[in-house]
Amino acid sequence: MQSTHAAEAIGLVKTYPMPRSTAGGTGKKARVSALDRLTLTVPRGTIFALVGPNGAGKSTTVKILTTLARPDEGSARVEGIDVLTSPAAVRRIIGVVGQRSGADPGATGRENLILQAHLFGLGATAARSRADELLERFDLLDAGRRFVKGYSGGMQRRLDVALGLVHRPRVLFLDEPTTGLDPEARSAMWQEISRLAATEQLTVLLTTHYLEEADRLADTVAIIDNGRVVAQGSPAGLKHDTGATTLDDVYLHFAGRRFEMAHDAPRRAGAAVGANGANGAVGADGANGADGASGGSSEARMVTR
Repeated sequence: MQSTHAAEAIGLVKTYPMPRSTAGGTGKKARVSALDRLTLTVPRGTIFALVGPNGAGKSTTVKILTTLARPDEGSARVEGIDVLTSPAAVRRIIGVVGQRSGADPGATGRENLILQAHLFGLGATAARSRADELLERFDLLDAGRRFVKGYSGGMQRRLDVALGLVHRPRVLFLDEPTTGLDPEARSAMWQEISRLAATEQLTVLLTTHYLEEADRLADTVAIIDNGRVVAQGSPAGLKHDTGATTLDDVYLHFAGRRFEMAHDAPRRAGAAVGANGANGAVGADGANGADGASGGSSEARMVTR
């Protein structure tokens, strides 16, 4: 039976070496934990949003699903293809649009698209045809023969998405697709992302810090914190389950403790000093000494091996 999941990750663990200057003198190899047995499933033909604080594990998750990183433990599949054993096959069926533009600013928009098409094996005629099709679709026909360095932010972002669609992928990964765009350009991008999923049955996995964007676009939202999925569901379902009126409130319910603790830290630290004197220095999570400095307000956990 064919899976209904466009992408799935099971028990992902990923750590990175800690810089020597911050690793301490324990003699053990200190590492920063990015993913802590993260598990998620992305239904086919939907828009799936990953949200969470900086350092929560969003980018690492996407890197693993797009074959740009390997997990220490766990497994991941895209359209049923194992990203670890068949990375080349995965790359042929995904499109990836990074937060920074991958277009060559010294080439025209059309030249960028034709080059991308050639990289995916299209012949000269097919590449030109596909480029013109995408320029028209993203309202870039007039700009197609101009150098990309002269594009506005909105035009460049539309070209980035077009580049990710050249080879007709089955899953499109968008990293912060509307960061830096003005409200009009952001709204236009939202409409295009919605249309991709609705009319072409394309699965879209996006990361975003805009909770309004996730609320408006996503069929499913996963909130990641400390390397784990702490909540997943439809925007309406998450709001119903938490009694929240906005997705911002849902986010703060599951991943907002660090902001509350940062706000409350001066009062708690003062109270601790009053109670314990000079030895009463505490971190935001109430732990004593050096351990408190890397407690609950930290976005990454240190492990030693």
